[in-house]
Amino acid sequence: MAATTACPCGSGVAYAACCGRWHAGEPAPDAEALMRSRYSAYALGDMDYLRASWHPDTRPETLDAPDQADGRLVWLGLRVHSHRGTGEDTAEVEFTARYRIGGGSARRMHERSRFVRQGGRWYYLDAAELPGE
Repeated sequence: MAATTACPCGSGVAYAACCGRWHAGEPAPDAEALMRSRYSAYALGDMDYLRASWHPDTRPETLDAPDQADGRLVWLGLRVHSHRGTGEDTAEVEFTARYRIGGGSARRMHERSRFVRQGGRWYYLDAAELPGE
């Protein structure tokens, strides 16, 4: 992705100055930044980053990007509703991600994700799907 291209996470900042830093290995400063970087990784098909940012206790053995490789899955946008600390090294982020599969209608995924910080890095732990907005 070009350094000046807008970041897929919708921050309005160039990818290189936003999620591109976290994808390149710099630790995300908080759970919201990590969640945004994970959305961008999904949008860009960066499965290695998604695995690396997933907590080892809950990370799946394999992680595929079904429908994305053939262009059927397209991520349309991200809206962060809230980001709150739940402890010194834990946090939750509530968000809605919009996507489309093939020529179908846009869909929404509304979720509250939990994150944990270990060794100075934030990791995605798990999530609960929430009803529509």
